[in-house]
Amino acid sequence: MLSSDFSTRKRAAADMRRTGDIRARLVTSPVELTPAQQRRFHALYREHFDFVFRNLRRLGLPSAAAEDALQDVYLVALRRIAEFQEGTHEKAWLFAIALRVAGNYRRGLRRRGEPLPLEEAPAPATHAGPFEIAAQHQAQRVLHEFLASLDDNRRAVFVMTELEQMTAPEIAQALSANLNTVYSWLRTARLEFVRALEKHTRNEKRTGDVSRG
Repeated sequence: MLSSDFSTRKRAAADMRRTGDIRARLVTSPVELTPAQQRRFHALYREHFDFVFRNLRRLGLPSAAAEDALQDVYLVALRRIAEFQEGTHEKAWLFAIALRVAGNYRRGLRRRGEPLPLEEAPAPATHAGPFEIAAQHQAQRVLHEFLASLDDNRRAVFVMTELEQMTAPEIAQALSANLNTVYSWLRTARLEFVRALEKHTRNEKRTGDVSRG
C-alpha cells in the first residue's frame, strides 16, 4: 500500500516537472497566436498531455528521452496550431506529430550509440494482489516487446486502433495515408500480434514443463 502511494506521488511529481518544463519553453516561443488558437492549443495541452507521453513510450522511447520528446511534440503543435482545422480528431493529430518526433529521437539515439532499452511502463496504482500485479507487468512486457518488433507504420496503426480506439479513417487522415493501406497495415499487425501471443504461450508452457521436471 505504501509502495503504491509512493509510486503515485512519484509519477505526479514527474508530471508536474514535465509540465513546468514545457510551459517554460512555450513562454519563450516566438509564435504569435490568435485568442482562438491559444484556447485550442491550451485545450490540446491540458486534455492530452498523458496521451502524448504514454504513446511516446509505446513508440520506442525510454522514459528520459520521452520527457524531452514530449516538450518537442507540443512545440511542434504550437507552431502548427494554425493548421488545425475544426473537426480534426485531436488525438490523431497529436499522435501524427508524436510519431515523427519519436522517430527523430530514435535515430538520434542510434547515431550517438546510445542504447534503446525496453522499459516497461509503470503499472497504475492498484489494490490487486501479487499475482494480478505480476500478470499486469508480464502483459506490459509482452506488449512492449511486440511493439518494438514492428515497423513505424504498423506500430502506429496498431497503437492508434487497438490501444487508443481510433478509427481507420481518423488514422488515415492523421498519417496522410490511403485508407486501404491503413487497413493492410492493421491486418498484418494483428496477425503478428497473434503470432507473438502464440510464441509467448509456447515459451511459457516450455518454462512450466522444465520447472516441473
